[in-house]
Amino acid sequence: MAPTLWLLIAATFAVANTASANWLDFRGPKFDGHAPAGVSLPLQWSETNNMAWKTAIPDKGWSTPVVFGKQIWLTTATEDGRDYFALCVDADSGKIVFNERLFHTETPEPLGNKLNSYASPSPVIEAGRVYVHFGSYGTACIDTSRFKLLWKRDNLPCKHFRGPGSSPALFNDVLILTMDGIDVQYLVALDKKSGQTIWKTDRTANWNDIEADGQPRAGGDFRKAYSTPLIVDFNGAQQMITVGSKAAYAHDPQTGRELWKLDHAGFSPAARPVSDGTNVVISTGNGKAEMIAVRLGGTGSLTETNILWRNSRGTPRMPSPVIVGELLFLLSDGGIATCLEAATGKELWQERLGGEYAASLLSAGDRIYYFSQDGKATVLKAARTFEIAAVSRLDGGFMASPAVLGHAFILRTRTHLYRIEDKAGR
Repeated sequence: MAPTLWLLIAATFAVANTASANWLDFRGPKFDGHAPAGVSLPLQWSETNNMAWKTAIPDKGWSTPVVFGKQIWLTTATEDGRDYFALCVDADSGKIVFNERLFHTETPEPLGNKLNSYASPSPVIEAGRVYVHFGSYGTACIDTSRFKLLWKRDNLPCKHFRGPGSSPALFNDVLILTMDGIDVQYLVALDKKSGQTIWKTDRTANWNDIEADGQPRAGGDFRKAYSTPLIVDFNGAQQMITVGSKAAYAHDPQTGRELWKLDHAGFSPAARPVSDGTNVVISTGNGKAEMIAVRLGGTGSLTETNILWRNSRGTPRMPSPVIVGELLFLLSDGGIATCLEAATGKELWQERLGGEYAASLLSAGDRIYYFSQDGKATVLKAARTFEIAAVSRLDGGFMASPAVLGHAFILRTRTHLYRIEDKAGR
């Protein structure tokens, strides 16, 4: 084999291994809630067991940490919503090595509930750059090697009503933001190098919550959404699946063009879609809450012929599900864990774990990890029968989803960031 071909193959494997070793957005290297293959994560932990370090995080934020190399990035904001920060933590020591205010506002919208924060959207990261997002309060790009601010935007309007929630998504040279507020609902793609707008696409849902005077019903939740897009490859073409109130959509991520739309009766969805490459499973959120499996490849306004199955038992509003082989694992906000056949929607088991949940599910090896708002973590076997493998607990409780670094968890509670690692067990 020619030396140049050997070098090309080696470089390709190096890039693939680098990508899989880093936690690129809140659902990992493949954006689907799976830890990299071969990772051996701890089965049990506590405040005194399998803890490498614990670091207090200032202010308040529910964003999931992202990891690249030895850097862990996350966001936070003051509880009054006036100041917004990006933080970098050294993965070896747990020391905060960067903490900078990026945005300030004198007129933040009240959150209106305790389920959200002003720093809930999670960052996304790639080699040399991290992108942080606070909804309409601002979006910024930071050079991770020099801790230098490269660009920022704070002129994308949206009344979040209960705070921002949708995380950004990277695709090729664009950073895609979801702005689903009570006043406007749109997707916008920014040039990741400059922050300039590349395209903007409005939602096309058939809003049925408009009163005769043109104003939304009291509360405003009927137009809001918190979900993050998922970009999938279908027959060699990239599609961006995104869920809003009253409808789910597929878009061309390069242009923003709407490919299809599926009307639904839910509102304020937050869970991210999951896909097996042939179908995509969405959660409709509140109202008529259900999981809908949609066949990829449709066009225009979808009908029941495009739907594989529906399920309304144990539907999550916030925790994103995970597909493991032929199985789909769900977790409702109220702690009901469910396993379905991904292809048919047939329920295999459903059990109550107890507690309240916001964090998305994590698959690693033959285990599924569930993290509750009161700090309990339950480990189940990824199987067709219900089996609890372990239960652990940390102080503070989980609103952020878990991240993975090598064989370690990077876990954010309401107050601290942890590195959890079982060095003796490997």
